[in-house]
Amino acid sequence: MSLSLIVEIVLSLLLAATLVYCALLERRLSALRKGQDGLKDIIADLNAAITNAGVSMRLLKGAASGAAETLDERVARARGLIDELSVLTASGERIAARIERGAPSAPRKTAGGALPAAAARLEAAKPQIVRPDSLRAEALRGVR
Repeated sequence: MSLSLIVEIVLSLLLAATLVYCALLERRLSALRKGQDGLKDIIADLNAAITNAGVSMRLLKGAASGAAETLDERVARARGLIDELSVLTASGERIAARIERGAPSAPRKTAGGALPAAAARLEAAKPQIVRPDSLRAEALRGVR
């Protein structure tokens, strides 16, 4: 055997080894490309989920603001009712106190047309002018 034949056989073996290594490298690169395609799909799905979450958050925020406005209106209405009820309760308590004291149901007029004793009792029994702000503050103290 000649030296050139031995060199050609060695080069052929090295070329075959390179060919096998290139085939393995091609398989690995194709697997990597498939992984990239899967990653692209995952990223696209994640992007769609983030977009949907943003839309849902906007809708939730709108619903929450509407509920807050409704609640504010109801609280304001309830505070007004609290004020009215406290005035009515105070008036009812004064009437009950007057009934307990035995106030006459039909006062008699004197010769001059004046009712001094009855007028004094009525004046004392009149509901005092109550400021809504003070009632509201008292009512809120009871709520909190």
